Amino acid sequence: MIPFLLRRILHGLIVAVGVTTVVFVVTRLIGDPVKVMLPLDSTEEQRAALAAKLGLDGSIWEQYQTFFLRLLHFDFGDSLWQGRPAADIVLERLPDTLALVGTAIILTLLFALPMGLAAATRPGRPLDKLLVGLSLTGLSLPQFWLGLLLIVLFAVQLHWLPTSGDESLRHLVLPAVSLALPSIGRLTILVRSTAIDEINRAYVRTAEAKGLSFGRILGVHVMRNAANPIITMAGWEAIRMLAGYSVVVETVFSWPGIGFLAVQSIERRDLILLQASVFTVALMVVLLTLAIDVAYKLIDPRIKLS
Repeated sequence: MIPFLLRRILHGLIVAVGVTTVVFVVTRLIGDPVKVMLPLDSTEEQRAALAAKLGLDGSIWEQYQTFFLRLLHFDFGDSLWQGRPAADIVLERLPDTLALVGTAIILTLLFALPMGLAAATRPGRPLDKLLVGLSLTGLSLPQFWLGLLLIVLFAVQLHWLPTSGDESLRHLVLPAVSLALPSIGRLTILVRSTAIDEINRAYVRTAEAKGLSFGRILGVHVMRNAANPIITMAGWEAIRMLAGYSVVVETVFSWPGIGFLAVQSIERRDLILLQASVFTVALMVVLLTLAIDVAYKLIDPRIKLS
C-alpha cells in the first residue's frame, strides 16, 4: 500500500505541475502577459517595470525556470489585483469550495443511492419509470440555468433563502442543490443498472433460499458488490464539481470559492492569481483521485493496487 501511495502521489504532482505548465505556456502564446495584465493606455516604462517585477524580462526558458522554482515552494508571486501573495488568497477561498463540493456530494449520495435501489427493485414499473424520468431530467438541466431558476423561485418569489454570499448555512443550500442535482441524476441511473445486475446473480437467490430478508441482501451484499462502480462515479462527480461545475455555480451565486476567484482573476487580467487557482484545483483533484483508489482497497481487499 505505501509504495503504491508514494507512486500515485509522485504521479499526481507531475500531473499538477503539468497542468500549471500548460497554463504558463498558453498565457504566453496568447501574447505578452504584461500587456494582457496592464491597461491598454499603460506606458512602456510601466510595462518594463512590471516585467522586471514578475521576472518576465528574460527568455521563455528563464521565465519557466523562475516559475518552476517558485512553484516548488507554492509561491506564485503577488496578485496584481489584491497586492497580496496569490497562494494566500487561494487558500483563503479553498474552504468555501470544499464546503460547497462536499455538501453537494453528500446530497448526491443521500438521494441517488435510495432512488437507484428503489428503481432497481421494481424495474419497468411506474416507480422505476418515475425515478428514471426524474433522473434524466435532472442530469439534462444546464447548471447555470438551474441556478438562476432556483434563485427566482426560492429567493425572489418565496423569500425562503438568500441569493448569494456565504454568511450562514442558509446561503449554502441553493448553490449546493444546484451543483448536486445533475450528479444525483447520473448516479441514480448507475446505481439502478448496477443493482439490477447484482440482484439477478446466483448469490442473491442463494441468500434468499437461506432465509435472509431481501432488505438485508440489498443493503449488505448487493451494495457491497456494487460499491466499486458507484465509488468511481461518485469520485468522478466530485472531480467534475471541483474542476468544472463549481466555477459556474459559484459565479451564479457569487459563492466566494476558487472557481469564482478564477473568473474574477480572468476579468481583472490577473494571470498570477489564475495560475495559483489552477494549480490548487489540480492538486485537489490529484488528492481526490488518490482517495478513490484507497477506498477501493478498503472496500474490497481482493483488489491489488499496482
